[in-house]
Amino acid sequence: MIRDNSKSASKTAPKQAPAKSAKPAKPAKRVVAVARPSFRRERALIKRGVWPVAGCDEAGRGPLAGPVVAAAVVLDPNRVPKGLDDSKRLTAERREELFEEICATAAFSVAVASPARIDRDNILRASLWALARAVHALPEMPKHVFVDGRDKLATPCDCDAVIGGDGIVASIAAASIIAKVTRDRLMCALALDCPGYGFEQHKGYGVPEHLEALDRLGPSSHHRSFFAPVVAARLKHFPVPTEPDLFTVDAESEAAASEAA
Repeated sequence: MIRDNSKSASKTAPKQAPAKSAKPAKPAKRVVAVARPSFRRERALIKRGVWPVAGCDEAGRGPLAGPVVAAAVVLDPNRVPKGLDDSKRLTAERREELFEEICATAAFSVAVASPARIDRDNILRASLWALARAVHALPEMPKHVFVDGRDKLATPCDCDAVIGGDGIVASIAAASIIAKVTRDRLMCALALDCPGYGFEQHKGYGVPEHLEALDRLGPSSHHRSFFAPVVAARLKHFPVPTEPDLFTVDAESEAAASEAA
């Protein structure tokens, strides 16, 4: 009898491990270099005989409380502070250091749009008003202005609006630092006038701590009346009286007249 040993051979034969699939190579980490603002645009104008050249920016469009602060800066071409950058990309300590250096080496001015003006004009118009006012307040009217954003300013000189300008143009970056530090200091002063809201911490922005305090205390005189969370808090603490129904008034009048009779 012939035995079929194929099955037994398959049982005794060592199993081969499945071939491991090659792991995909990890993509190389990409390092994105963020260029700092430069003085290139200002120097190009200087070479053409255009001077002074100012940079403008504001701080405080987004908060629920406090003013918008605008700044205009004319840097000294021979003493441009090192490390200028968009104020939002700097630590508070570094902003303070650069603030002092800009004040010591450049011409600058500051203008403020109050919450009342923001309520009256809206936040965009109030910001543009403050920026133009800061330009006019410089010791010498500039021949050219760079402003952060999309909107040009109502100034007698030429004006270029640069989107993301606080990260591109050195003069705008300097203005963003002056505006930010000035506004932060103002908010710390307002915290002493209106304790409980935490202005010294969040500077008026709509963080959870501020929203909780707003809901608990209601709006202060430094809040912007038409920003939605402020409206909600005002309606909670100072509800609008409902108009009496005319039929109810007539019925009450008739009842009072009959009782008097």
